[in-house]
Amino acid sequence: MTPALRRSAPAKAKSAIPQIGWRTPQPAPIVLVSGPEEVCAERAIAGVRDYLKSEDPSLEVTDVRADDYAAGTLLAVTSPSLFGEPRLVRVGGVEKCSDTFLTEALSYLAHPQDGATVVLRHTGASVRGKKLLDAIRAGQGNGIEIACPAIKRDSDRFDFAVGEFKAAQKRIAPVALRSLVSAFADDLTELAAACQQLIADVPGDIDERTVERYYGGRVETSAFTVADTAIAGHYGQALLALRHALASGADPVPLVAAVAMKLRTMARVAGNRESSSALAHRLGMKDWQVDRARRDLVGWTAASLGMAIHATARADAEVKGASRDAVFALERMITIIATRQPYGR
Repeated sequence: MTPALRRSAPAKAKSAIPQIGWRTPQPAPIVLVSGPEEVCAERAIAGVRDYLKSEDPSLEVTDVRADDYAAGTLLAVTSPSLFGEPRLVRVGGVEKCSDTFLTEALSYLAHPQDGATVVLRHTGASVRGKKLLDAIRAGQGNGIEIACPAIKRDSDRFDFAVGEFKAAQKRIAPVALRSLVSAFADDLTELAAACQQLIADVPGDIDERTVERYYGGRVETSAFTVADTAIAGHYGQALLALRHALASGADPVPLVAAVAMKLRTMARVAGNRESSSALAHRLGMKDWQVDRARRDLVGWTAASLGMAIHATARADAEVKGASRDAVFALERMITIIATRQPYGR
């Protein structure tokens, strides 16, 4: 079992059952799909169904709601039919389960039905059903757990997208991947759909032009496009990208955050002569992130980088309420970064 498969929802007791990755789900008498990330949970549950269906096309699939549960349902839908077809029971809403469901599910763990797979979906949104989760994790019912933790950090979204293309044995250029992730930074469902569309539509490797052709409207207004053009010293393009982003409804706070993130990465990499892989490992980054930061640093000095970081910190405070004119604060920040000169010089 690899470290990646051990990732699980926070604040839970140590589990005695196997922890399975959501990309490689497999059936068991009880399958606990835990955590808040619905995209991953849906993939895991669909994967269990596909696995069972491939073994026996006669699979019977039943959906049950734990929060709107009729007594006796679980035993009825898991019991063998006349012809003995395998059964898959998908139970949703376990975090809101009724007392009746909780009682019957705990009883079921003691005597799981042969030929039945019960998938229990718990988002972790509440402690409701904790007794059931603890029993499963203690080994009752001979189950497994598929954890679907929240994907919130940029690094998590990059890893998610990388996994999409890797699973499809598809290559995507690092710059193209960055553009794609930044274009859908606010919606993992849309990012997943975009990845799958590129995988299905593009016969060869995916480069930046391909991503721009498919999602140019999203990429052009992304915060990272503003940051990239400013840091590259393209003053006119950076102001144009900023105004385009604002006209498209972009929030000033994430725009500043994107610039700050790139500058922080540059500052961490600056002056280090280690190999990309060694430095990336030490800093907890990806090799390509180190390489990109080093390219971004061309033409920068310690003084100009410090000035840019100071300007970004000021803009961050101003767009969060310290100034009445957030647009002016953004334009001043972009001017300082793109020209590498104090504002007004």
